[in-house]
Amino acid sequence: MLDVSVSFMLPLCKITDSLLISNARSACNDELIQKEAVTLCINVSKQQADLYKYFDRCADAIHSEANRGGRTVVYCKNGRSRSATICVAYLMKHQGLTLTNAFEVMKRARPVVEPNQGFWAQLEQYEQEMIRRLISMTLGGHRVLITINRLAALVMFLSLTVYLSRY
Repeated sequence: MLDVSVSFMLPLCKITDSLLISNARSACNDELIQKEAVTLCINVSKQQADLYKYFDRCADAIHSEANRGGRTVVYCKNGRSRSATICVAYLMKHQGLTLTNAFEVMKRARPVVEPNQGFWAQLEQYEQEMIRRLISMTLGGHRVLITINRLAALVMFLSLTVYLSRY
């Protein structure tokens, strides 16, 4: 009988100090979860076509857990599409990254990630929503943190808008 120990499991891949991604098998391994000091598990294994409606809730849960000093693992069956999609949404919302930059961070952490076309379209829609939220922020009397990546995305968006309005 084969002894399945931590050494045979795929590692939990570190995206940030407080966020990891994995497949279901590794994420359900108590030894790995304890070793990585995971305090919150987000299971995205259920087959669903619409993850967009969960982006804010999951991103905010990951962010809240990080603020408490905890660590979150997001996982799905293979750790490639659904879990990666949720992690990218978090990186866009709470790390201020563009979709492209967030995906690059994901690829460096776990090279096999590849959100399917439908999830990618939802992430593009979410990026546009992030830009709209940024534009609609009230600046009067409030301190607003705009990261370089978000500012670059906003400048590109506004430049494109001006360019298209000329023609």
